[in-house]
Amino acid sequence: MSSADRDGQISPDGEWSVDPSRSSVTFALKHMLMATVRGSFDDFEGTLAIASGTGQAEGRVRAASVETGDSVRDEHLRSSPDFFDVERYPYIEFSSTRIEQLPDGSLRIVGAISMRGTTHEIELSARLEKRAREDAAGERMTLELHGELDRRDFGLSWNQGLDAGGVLLGNKVKVALSISAISSEAALAVPPAP
Repeated sequence: MSSADRDGQISPDGEWSVDPSRSSVTFALKHMLMATVRGSFDDFEGTLAIASGTGQAEGRVRAASVETGDSVRDEHLRSSPDFFDVERYPYIEFSSTRIEQLPDGSLRIVGAISMRGTTHEIELSARLEKRAREDAAGERMTLELHGELDRRDFGLSWNQGLDAGGVLLGNKVKVALSISAISSEAALAVPPAP
């Protein structure tokens, strides 16, 4: 029985593993005041455990997997000490400290995000979009999560002034995760990606 059936919790009881083949981790920030730069991380993993109305979420992203659609920019993001500096800081990690259900049925997930050797709190809003049983893979659920962070909190403070006023890059970064997670028993049966 899921916790949604028993006591109104959104996520089912049990242990879940993120299926990267059906999930995404993306971000967006302002560029030159008006445009928006969007990017993603293609190498990530995560788990979610729900039991008796409490929960724990863990996730890890390989920083070198960043993609923004511009190979020159992506290489600069990976290698520069002004940005991800992946040789020194290969991972971005998240660990929840509390998960709360809100009256509208959404979840508030609060936790610590660690990047470039610095850890700060972030709050994510999450909603369960779908929960279903698949013939081969067992039970699966889909979560949509959204949050925002200030890149300067993690030493990502590089910027450049514009002749017309303002700066090249915005400091607020919107984070969006579309997560498809499978039950732990099903996860053991899924072969690793090539």
